[in-house]
Amino acid sequence: MSALRYTPYDGSRKPFTIGLQPLDMATWFEVDEHLTSYLAEKEALFAEKRNVVFLAEPDTVESQRLIADLVADHLTAHLPDLYKRDRSVVTVVPSGAAVDLAAGGEPPLLQAARLVQEDLCVMRRADDGWRLVAAALCFPSSWSLAEKFGRNLDAIHATVPHYAEQLAVRMSRIFDSLRPEIPAWRMNWSLNPDPNLHHPESKQLPRDRDWTADEDAVASRVFIRVERQTLRKLANGDILFTIKIYVDPLTTLRAHPEGARLALSLREQVLSLDESQLAYKALSEHRDRVADALAAIGGLDERLQAPEPA
Repeated sequence: MSALRYTPYDGSRKPFTIGLQPLDMATWFEVDEHLTSYLAEKEALFAEKRNVVFLAEPDTVESQRLIADLVADHLTAHLPDLYKRDRSVVTVVPSGAAVDLAAGGEPPLLQAARLVQEDLCVMRRADDGWRLVAAALCFPSSWSLAEKFGRNLDAIHATVPHYAEQLAVRMSRIFDSLRPEIPAWRMNWSLNPDPNLHHPESKQLPRDRDWTADEDAVASRVFIRVERQTLRKLANGDILFTIKIYVDPLTTLRAHPEGARLALSLREQVLSLDESQLAYKALSEHRDRVADALAAIGGLDERLQAPEPA
């Protein structure tokens, strides 16, 4: 597990806000101790479910090739102990896997995705806004690539509570004004009943959350899933959107030096969600049980009665 590398529920930002920040390009891609296992799972998905995890419009090959070169150059320059390059071949040192960027028969974006833990999505400006035109998406957080592919930002985020009235205009402006020399990043969080990376189920479908009422059992079955997302505008005007997944058991909070405070902050955020936001995060039926588990971890002896969702 990632040992709480990021905690976007710490009170520094609110759920369902954009929270975009400038990105230090030295940290464009992040590598942790799970590099080999993430890449192995990607390879299996590319082999077994390629049409589920990879889609690209035919006229995106130029952008894909540009991205593959940028990714390879970045990895070998900033992570030279982990990535080696010999002409067109990039080798992932910990696993020994080698990707030949000059080899035909495989889309360049898929080649690039085989090198990093992040998922890679390409957005392109059209008359109706920014559209998803290519993606190597192995680790979605409960959304389907087939559902979102080819759609614009508004359609992609149609299920996000209050997106249309609160976030749509700003999101479009951010994409329009993004500059190649100033990339950006943001984070969000969710709670899952398992540590699985590959969650391609639609938010329109019910998800089984088998959490019992006992707070210790709930804590042992809940996993905090954090997405670290980056946005970088390419020289040709397209935007590369990357997504890195971090997963930690809720019980990790017990051993963290700031775990009690973080647990209570996450509890406060869970309790602040309105009905539509709870439904989006699949917490409608489990909010109070999760809140109780977080209260116990945070050392909140006297449980305040959870308010009704707004």
